[in-house]
Amino acid sequence: MRPRWMGYKSCIAAEIAAFLSYKRALSRKFDTEESVFRLLDRYLSACGVNDPVDITPSLLDAFLASRPRVRPRSYNHLLGVIRGFFFWMVQQGSLDCSPVLASPRRATARKALFLFGPAEAKTLLETAEHLPDNNAAILRGPTYSMIFALLYGLGLRVGEASRLCRKDVDLDRNLLVVRQTKFAKNRLVPFGPRMAERLSTYMDERGIMPPDAPLFSFGRGRPIHPCTISQTFHHVLPLLKLTIPPGTSPPRVHDLRHAFATRTLLRWYQSGVDPASRLMHLSTFLGHVSPSSTAVYLTITHDLLQEASARFQSLGATVLKGVTI
Repeated sequence: MRPRWMGYKSCIAAEIAAFLSYKRALSRKFDTEESVFRLLDRYLSACGVNDPVDITPSLLDAFLASRPRVRPRSYNHLLGVIRGFFFWMVQQGSLDCSPVLASPRRATARKALFLFGPAEAKTLLETAEHLPDNNAAILRGPTYSMIFALLYGLGLRVGEASRLCRKDVDLDRNLLVVRQTKFAKNRLVPFGPRMAERLSTYMDERGIMPPDAPLFSFGRGRPIHPCTISQTFHHVLPLLKLTIPPGTSPPRVHDLRHAFATRTLLRWYQSGVDPASRLMHLSTFLGHVSPSSTAVYLTITHDLLQEASARFQSLGATVLKGVTI
């Protein structure tokens, strides 16, 4: 069992608190980063460091080594959080120079993401629907099936689905109100008649809920934690009997959001829409600050290549015929 958090106790406790306040004043959640600072604070306290000037490069190297990170991206995030904090301390005049000298790890070739197609998504929702209840989770199956439907069908982040309340579902206008996402933004997410029917059925099963009640909860007025959603996804995964192509990463719950973005791009190609003219729409729908953030989600698939190739061939044939475009 983890020790109960009792606040920052190390020699840089005040600086950590000020740094977090500074970042959150810029509308950054910084929850993941805060967990890093808690680990660092405990480590420095355990090592008996009483003055910030005693925080040496070798000490921070030992801290990084104490937090094993297999993936370069994970390690580099840990290092980046620590480096950014000590650079800020230097800017504030609390230190003369940063003690962080470690170098980022070189990222190896990334495996392709597993993208759920309509058939795989249907199997996922049906399998989740039949999850049995237990003493701590009533309507467990319908709840997780609805969550996965929102992640795949509307491209929500896991945390966004977790935080939805009853008042955030507008069945009259077929809208979701997604509140306090990244950078403290709210956004409206429209949905179609099939999603409306699914949401209506789910809420009928749940019964009467106060407006501020979590849409997805197993009691005590608390929403289902995003980590619990991810754990349930991985519990269901073996039951799907998916075929993972060589060179493809095992599915993650966040891949449902990637699948939504890629499927939207493919649908535009198939319907003759110019994707470049609509990318800002997709970026807004997903809650990104710019299309460059959305581009990370657009995995090039075989179907996309075929559609893009067909469009290029059609354009080339038109130009060769001398038709003005």
